[in-house]
Amino acid sequence: MLHQIKGLHHVTSMAGDARANNAFFTQTLGLRRIKKTVNFDAPDVYHLYYGDEVGTPGSVLTYFPFPGVPKGRSGTGEVGVTGYAIPKGSMGYWKDRLAPHMMAEDERFGDATLTFKGPDGELFSLVEADGDTRPGWTGNGVGADEAIRGFHSASMRLQDDGAMGELLTFMGYEKAEKDGNTTRYAIADGNEASRIDVETLPGAPAAQQGSGSVHHIAFAVEDRAAQVEVRQALMDTGYQVTPIIDRDYFYAIYFRTPGGVLFEIATNEPGFARDENVANLGEALKLPSQHEPLRAGIEAILPPIN
Repeated sequence: MLHQIKGLHHVTSMAGDARANNAFFTQTLGLRRIKKTVNFDAPDVYHLYYGDEVGTPGSVLTYFPFPGVPKGRSGTGEVGVTGYAIPKGSMGYWKDRLAPHMMAEDERFGDATLTFKGPDGELFSLVEADGDTRPGWTGNGVGADEAIRGFHSASMRLQDDGAMGELLTFMGYEKAEKDGNTTRYAIADGNEASRIDVETLPGAPAAQQGSGSVHHIAFAVEDRAAQVEVRQALMDTGYQVTPIIDRDYFYAIYFRTPGGVLFEIATNEPGFARDENVANLGEALKLPSQHEPLRAGIEAILPPIN
């Protein structure tokens, strides 16, 4: 069993319109845009990062806004709901703020939970979490007593949870609770974003990726040395793992899980302040070095966002 994985690092999804995406996550949810860059493989498409003040691993939601991409179809083999932690007693505030986007209010694993839709129909939840001391970002008008703290959990939809349960256990997660057809796994000594829920839906159709779909889910390790150990252990277990890829703000490896979800293992180093001051994160368009010579053309194509 691995011990290097500390919980979630980031979740990356697909969107349609960059401006609508930016407006929702900065203005409606009050998150900070911590990086404005481009897709490494498609530099005419933004890669937008949202999180807390510095982009702490376990708080970072990222998007590829592909103009005109068809809507995704929900189903099995995907991350279905991304959960955020909010302070105890703040649910009323968020119910009012998210009224146009709300779907349901209920209780999951004993915690008050509000489910809502993002601008492309993607599902999120807000969970009133006890003991989460992470500071929320207040620069976009949400108060310190209500601000989102970071991820609480992520929920995957699968036709069968057996192989995924074995993988999560190998990655250092332990089976914590069961609620109906959903099993929760957690890392005891991880970061606050340490929960993975697996919802079993036998016979349900497979998801089809598009706008509103989660592209991949990333798990955090402290540094490259830990990542090398994890990569070798996964390959020894039979997984086909990519080489280590430099993503400027972290190093990444990827592998496809038995249920179809794409996993990434990402390092906490070097972080999002490597090329911007913390006070100015997310303001300027940052390009990977291989795309810097194309800056003029890229800036001409990308729609301006504030």
